[in-house]
Amino acid sequence: MAEPEGLLDIDNLSVSFRTPRGDLQALRNVSLKMGKGEIVGVIGESGCGKSTLINSIIGLLPANTCALSGHIRFAGEDIVGMADRDLRRLRGERITTIFQDPMTALNPVLSIGTQMTAIQYRRNSSPREKQRRTVEFLEKVRMPDAEKRLGQYPHQFSGGMRQRICIAMALLTEPDLLIADEPTTALDATLEVQVIRLLRELQRDIGCSVLFISHHLGAVAELCERVAIMYAGEVVEQGSVRDIFRDPRHPYTRKLLECDPGRILELRAVMPTIGGDLPDLVHIPKGCIFRERCPDRFERCSERPPVETIRAGHRAACHKARELANP
Repeated sequence: MAEPEGLLDIDNLSVSFRTPRGDLQALRNVSLKMGKGEIVGVIGESGCGKSTLINSIIGLLPANTCALSGHIRFAGEDIVGMADRDLRRLRGERITTIFQDPMTALNPVLSIGTQMTAIQYRRNSSPREKQRRTVEFLEKVRMPDAEKRLGQYPHQFSGGMRQRICIAMALLTEPDLLIADEPTTALDATLEVQVIRLLRELQRDIGCSVLFISHHLGAVAELCERVAIMYAGEVVEQGSVRDIFRDPRHPYTRKLLECDPGRILELRAVMPTIGGDLPDLVHIPKGCIFRERCPDRFERCSERPPVETIRAGHRAACHKARELANP
């Protein structure tokens, strides 16, 4: 099968922030590629760098960013070092984002219709046409009585409905890339399944690529085609969903899967966890970044591990990557 045409190419991206304790190295040599129309998941614990990765792509890094290197090529254009004017041209039109908390993403003092009409300011069309498109996209996300809802405010909707509104707003511009930043975290299990299926259907209709950020393994397995595993600012493993979930080759990936409630078949009083703490990103330890928490560590782990290619498209940064095959 031919590979999808390239859309996003992140190459050796590193980002550091200035703090009172020293420079915090939030991302280090992150590389990730996405094709047009592809859905790629990014998984990791809190603090692994997922949010920094998103903010780097959309050009919204904080003022204390002290170092940014590498490349983020979007449709052939390098976002790193791009002028603010050009970034604004991409944001909200070709790249859109669904944020984790829909209540904070929506303006509480403006009606839904006003907000969804306002974000179409780049379209050279009449107010009536913009309203028609607003209703159309609310209906796409299965909003009941969409036209009657235009005058309502965010607090008048449930959490699941607010998230549907945010999805509709993100897709109104028919972007090339949709970044979904843990869009199901605030929802209960039933609504989460509905939102995942809705995202997949809308992605097929519009044809955009989706970068799905999550810590929920089941959601990623349900929605994504490929997945990257992040730990402490690095991509430690990436490959197809099938390869990562059936034959993980990095110890961190294996421990994450062991902690997934969906894989626990026996009743337990205590849920499994990954022992230890994330490393100090101001003082990066030498060698493998996961060494202190790794059950498979040995002498060579004091050296920086190479990125081993297990099979086409499946890579892991571990000295034992070729040995850790599932029986």
